[in-house]
Amino acid sequence: MNTFQLSCFLAVAETLSFARAAEQLSITQPAVTHQIHSLETELNVKLFVRTTRTVNLTQEGTLFLNDARNILALTIRATKRFENPLEQEIQLFSIGCHSYSHMFLLADVLRLLAASCPTVHPELRVVPFRQLYRLLEEEEVDTVIGFQEPDSRKVPGFYKELRKVTISCVCSRDNPLSALETVTVADLEKEKLVLNDPAKTPAAVAQFQGQLMGGRSPSDFYFCESSEAETVLVKAGYGISVLPDLLIPPDPSLIRIPVAGLEPLSFGAYYKTLQGNEMLKSFIRIMKEHFPYARR
Repeated sequence: MNTFQLSCFLAVAETLSFARAAEQLSITQPAVTHQIHSLETELNVKLFVRTTRTVNLTQEGTLFLNDARNILALTIRATKRFENPLEQEIQLFSIGCHSYSHMFLLADVLRLLAASCPTVHPELRVVPFRQLYRLLEEEEVDTVIGFQEPDSRKVPGFYKELRKVTISCVCSRDNPLSALETVTVADLEKEKLVLNDPAKTPAAVAQFQGQLMGGRSPSDFYFCESSEAETVLVKAGYGISVLPDLLIPPDPSLIRIPVAGLEPLSFGAYYKTLQGNEMLKSFIRIMKEHFPYARR
């Protein structure tokens, strides 16, 4: 089966005339007839019912019509892709993220990356936790961005810190805590808590959440599956949450207050190697210089 056969088939199917199909394709009618017969032989079906006056598609021809259009369109598109050698130069660059909140930080960085590397084709992958590091180990992603793991031996490759991130209490604007410059454990003890799954939370934050939960009623807690869900409930006034500052959206109705006594977290990029990967080097440099939502 070739594109010429498909073109002849589609021309006859659209005009219901071998003569008009030949005229449309600027070839002879016997040439059209020959191509249709060859296609029917290859498919082992009859595509047209032809009389002295009419030409109609058979049931098999009708079933084949949409496939023929798709095959021809795909072939033409694939051929055109390689007509201009310069357009062939695409560089796939795969970035792994633990959550969509991490991925949403990348827009400005990727814009700058495209300006310096016009052939880059980013692939953004949001994959649950440990699976991401397996992909890094197998080199199915170029880099994984996220908070530094407490045990670096569990992660293959190297880590590059991009930013120190403050751990903050986030509350609604009408919460009395919003007037404070910093908050302590004592300030938070009577607040209802909006909490993320500890398995999806940086270890230091999960440990502090556990400290706040000690000895309290289950009615004081609202559990969420993501930091995005946490901020929605906080904004709705259900309680306060404790989050890395980087994950708190720039929403004027949300107030962020540093938590006294908690060390900033390290946020950065894990990678297997920089050797021979100029795209990764550029990405890390741009992340270091222009990473968004930097809170100092």
